Amino acid sequence: GLEEGAKNQFSTFSNFITTINQKKEGIGNRNSPTQLVIPNIKNGRDLPALCLDVRQKKRMSMDTLPQELKAPIPPEPSLPIRTKTVKDFQDDMEKSKASGDWKAVHNFYSTTFDSFLEINAAFKKDTNSPFNTIEDSGIDAKFVNVVYDALLNTPQDVQKSVLKGIINGLLQEWTGPRTKDDLRAYCILLQNPQFSNTSTYVIYAHLLRQIAALTEADHHFLVHWSKKISQKRFKQVVDRLLQFISLRLFPAKPEEFPPMVKCTWWIPSATKVLALFNAANSLISPPIISYTDFYNSTLDHIDLMEEYHNWQCYGNSHRFSFCQYPFIISIAAKKVIIQRDSEQQMISIARQSLVDKVSRRQKPDMNMLFLNVKVRRTHLVSDSLDELARKKADLKKKLKVTFVGEAGLDMGGLTKEWFLLLIRQIFHPDYGMFTYHKDSQCHWFSSFKCDNYSEFRLVGALMGLAVYNSITLDIRFPPCCYKKLLSPPIVPCDHNALVGICGVTLDDLFQIMPELAHGLSELLSYEGNVEEDFYSTFQVFQEEFGVIKSYNLKPNGDKIPVTNRNRKEYVQLYVDFLLNRSIYKQFAAFYYGFHSVCASYALLLLRPEEVEILVCGSPELDMSALQRSTQYEGYQKTDLTIRYFWDVVLGFSLDLQKKLLHFATGSDRVPVGGMADLNFKISRSETSTNWLPVAHTCFNQLCLPPYKNKKELRQKLIIGISNAEGFGLE
Repeated sequence: GLEEGAKNQFSTFSNFITTINQKKEGIGNRNSPTQLVIPNIKNGRDLPALCLDVRQKKRMSMDTLPQELKAPIPPEPSLPIRTKTVKDFQDDMEKSKASGDWKAVHNFYSTTFDSFLEINAAFKKDTNSPFNTIEDSGIDAKFVNVVYDALLNTPQDVQKSVLKGIINGLLQEWTGPRTKDDLRAYCILLQNPQFSNTSTYVIYAHLLRQIAALTEADHHFLVHWSKKISQKRFKQVVDRLLQFISLRLFPAKPEEFPPMVKCTWWIPSATKVLALFNAANSLISPPIISYTDFYNSTLDHIDLMEEYHNWQCYGNSHRFSFCQYPFIISIAAKKVIIQRDSEQQMISIARQSLVDKVSRRQKPDMNMLFLNVKVRRTHLVSDSLDELARKKADLKKKLKVTFVGEAGLDMGGLTKEWFLLLIRQIFHPDYGMFTYHKDSQCHWFSSFKCDNYSEFRLVGALMGLAVYNSITLDIRFPPCCYKKLLSPPIVPCDHNALVGICGVTLDDLFQIMPELAHGLSELLSYEGNVEEDFYSTFQVFQEEFGVIKSYNLKPNGDKIPVTNRNRKEYVQLYVDFLLNRSIYKQFAAFYYGFHSVCASYALLLLRPEEVEILVCGSPELDMSALQRSTQYEGYQKTDLTIRYFWDVVLGFSLDLQKKLLHFATGSDRVPVGGMADLNFKISRSETSTNWLPVAHTCFNQLCLPPYKNKKELRQKLIIGISNAEGFGLE
């Protein structure tokens, strides 16, 4: 990167900024509709948003734009003729390294980056072709990569000449509508590795500002061109943008940057450009990089609730909030927002209950501040259903569970066990509510018709209560379920509106019924005569209580043959029938149950994958991480008993490790924050070593007698964790 020489030269850019302001004033009175590429903005809030209000959850196809967004394409200016090839450049680099004479390389860099036209002349695959479609940017990616890879290995004066040229280019390209050559230049400049260095951040910020202020039609091109960038380069650009945001929020050396009050537009501009790359990433299946690669963990340390409240109050107006761009907020940060939002709702509901009691001159009871659920183990489902139905108004209070006839005081552990036992019973195959698919190892809703779907509502309420009370559940639903759960993310006011209906594909079916999905995939690729060989119609058959029933996929479907021409429609309707239509009433009850507890604007920040993690936690156990974060009481981590314990646990099978976690914490899943969030503690038990270990699940605490050898510890521990259900004795 750039060293001290470059920092001295580019540490202040007062001349550059002054020139920018003069340019803005000079063009302020022109009437061209796209005259201001960088408008006269005092702060970042005035920049146009790149995404629609996420609270409305509208989606715009990136493949089609309304006619009014399609700006007329200005004529491309003629480009200079540049004939240097990748090999020519590499030869020049080798000669310069050998001789120490960098004149040819210096000339190439200073000329190439001197203007947007020169950038295109050097890196456009064919200067005579317009390349004005979204399919092909016309950029010679290999040449760009070679030039940028070599740049940081050149002398400082070469690197400085590139930055000077970029400044010239940014100043020259202020006015007039954007040409495709301009967009190509922006796309190339974003990949410049020099922008990883904080000494270049003022230039980088102005580049980002220009890109953020482009029209929606221009953004449309940049999004599609960006998805063609290699995974390595794509990730580098994303990381560079995230680093820029982090260092502007928490600079290591504040003196390196202008005062925050003078550059409030830096972070909004960078975030909006990052949104373009997020949009590009979502267009590819599978995506170029994981959605978690867009997380900025630095945001975990800002006032998230202020961001959330600003977003709630102002939506996607001119006031910037990171909540407008939820892809950048980590799941841990989103969990904090949801928890605090839940706590505020709990406090509000409890306060109202207290006020109502006092206003009626009744004696307040502390139990009124909680959702108190009292159940018998022998009638777990029916009692739970009755309790939650009777106490609908209390669902947003803190949950407390009591098992009739048991001495356990619910400090969290009884609640965890109630969830686990109830889920286990409801999802049992004999219960008939859900079907377990062995191939995919997940449950799906039974399509059997019934008179009452209240138990599906109970399952939805349980999931909502789990999120609301920060409990992780061992539920194995496919990703499609969570997509449906957010369709829409806010319960519609119109009670007749459809809920839980989302666009589904063959990929969604693969995650539930892989064998059936494979058969449908074979149908789509079949090269013979589909109508004559398969003899199928737009009709499906399902067995319900031993009776085969038929359903038409479309009107008169039983009379419409499946042919080579309409087989795609048949497959799509079949998938929609299985995942939407055939289980609509069941899923609608489930949807309303979940949202009866969890209704919050905070849900709009979540992806379906993130809802799954919040509900279920992660099934991936890292016992080494648990060992590192474990606290001790009465023991030291170097004590022989503790060393025996971890030797045994790290050698356990995954099943035994899950049993240990369940025994000690009440759940066999890992919370969002990882093992460290369990606050797991091992305490010394002064009982006889003939006793088994004891757990206090409400405190995630394991009480361990000082067993004399590893064999005895292993034996007692396995007996304990394998027989761990119940509180107290009857």
